[in-house]
Amino acid sequence: MTQTNSNTESSGTFQKISEILTSKFQVDPGVILPQTLLTELGIDSLSLMEFVFAVEDAFNLRIPEDRLDPREAGIDLQKLSNVIDEFILSSGK
Repeated sequence: MTQTNSNTESSGTFQKISEILTSKFQVDPGVILPQTLLTELGIDSLSLMEFVFAVEDAFNLRIPEDRLDPREAGIDLQKLSNVIDEFILSSGK
């Protein structure tokens, strides 16, 4: 089975998110996979919010909580990448 376009398109997005996690939050690169849940990153709730702000700053966008609440269970890094890609596409950046 082949990857979907959203997975392929978001690979650059995912890479940038991975870099933020390793450089600013000292997350082990071995746990940074598309299916890794935000709650499994080994960072506390305050750091999780700081991570979301760092990602928003890196991509120069703001994600409304009704679109993606990082405290919500079941949000993985792929979903975060996809939401960012959707915002970038819709804003024409």
